[in-house]
Amino acid sequence: MARVGGSPFTVDDREGGDAWRAVATRRADGALVVIAVSLHQLDATERSLLGIDMAVLALMLLLLGLVAAAVVRLGLNPLTSMQQTAEQIAGGDLSRRVEDADPHTEAGRLGIAFNAMLARIEVALADRTASEQRLRQFLADASHELRTPLTSIQGFAELYRRGGAPPGPAMDEAMARIEAEADRMALLVADLMLLARLDQERPLERHPVDLLALAADAVRDAHARVPGRSITLDCDDGTFDEEEGPATVSGDEARLRQVATNLLANALQHTPRDAAITVRVGRCAGPAADPTAVVGTGPAPGTPLAVLEVTDTGPGLAPDQATRVFERLYRADASRQRASGGAGLGLAIVAAIVVAHGGRVELRTRPGAGAAFRVLLPAGGP
Repeated sequence: MARVGGSPFTVDDREGGDAWRAVATRRADGALVVIAVSLHQLDATERSLLGIDMAVLALMLLLLGLVAAAVVRLGLNPLTSMQQTAEQIAGGDLSRRVEDADPHTEAGRLGIAFNAMLARIEVALADRTASEQRLRQFLADASHELRTPLTSIQGFAELYRRGGAPPGPAMDEAMARIEAEADRMALLVADLMLLARLDQERPLERHPVDLLALAADAVRDAHARVPGRSITLDCDDGTFDEEEGPATVSGDEARLRQVATNLLANALQHTPRDAAITVRVGRCAGPAADPTAVVGTGPAPGTPLAVLEVTDTGPGLAPDQATRVFERLYRADASRQRASGGAGLGLAIVAAIVVAHGGRVELRTRPGAGAAFRVLLPAGGP
């Protein structure tokens, strides 16, 4: 009776049926009036709505799962492509690449990085193959160069052993030839050892070096070795491109002296006797515009440059020969150069020494127009 006149309330069915929603009120005559409504229909409707909600929820979850699976599969397509590409690469096809993808996605960025990695691997393998080929060629050429003097020494020794060179002029000639071939072999071995040390990038003993004085010494030595050849040191102003200043560099004087000596020896060896050779030393503003061949990437842009240049009026070189003259044991004319004593290491040593000093070597040449070897080094002292 406490709820008489109060708000509606719910009562349970005594027989376990559906609950009732009731409201009680008292009339003016004191009679109690109770009005109740069964909640059966409401409960049934609620259960139906709950079932519908559950079904809709399950359907939505299913649809969301399908959409998520499709999105994930779409997002993983680049990874699948990478897997297939990796399998093809494992089979030996290094030219394969992952198809372009959206760079704004993680998979797309991974694909771009994967392609970049493949490009570097392909270049590295190509460089390794080329290096192995050059090494095989180098070993073959070095073996041939060493075998030639060894064969001569062995031949003269055999001649002496068999009595073919009795004491007198014949023996003197045989001993002189043996000594000459031994000197040639020792020079070749020394050059190979120098290149090996330069390859190891050992620190250089750097001191201020005057390129003009160094070039003058090299020209005097060349005149002494080959009298009558036209070798000129152009030092009127010692400048290139109107750049002023002393041609002084910080470097290993003995090695830089070898650069000048080798460049002059190369010009003397591969030009006719009536060809003119000119040595120039000075400063310049920058590298040449269109060199035929270049070795080295230095000096850095804006660095003051000291120049040592050796030019000749000889026969020049064809473009395919010019791009290879700095290779070790390369000879444009193998028979002529071997007969004249060259082993094809002089310009390779020049390039290695200049690169070790942070410089570069440029070659300008064409058939019938001579050749100009220009060495560019950072100018200034330590």
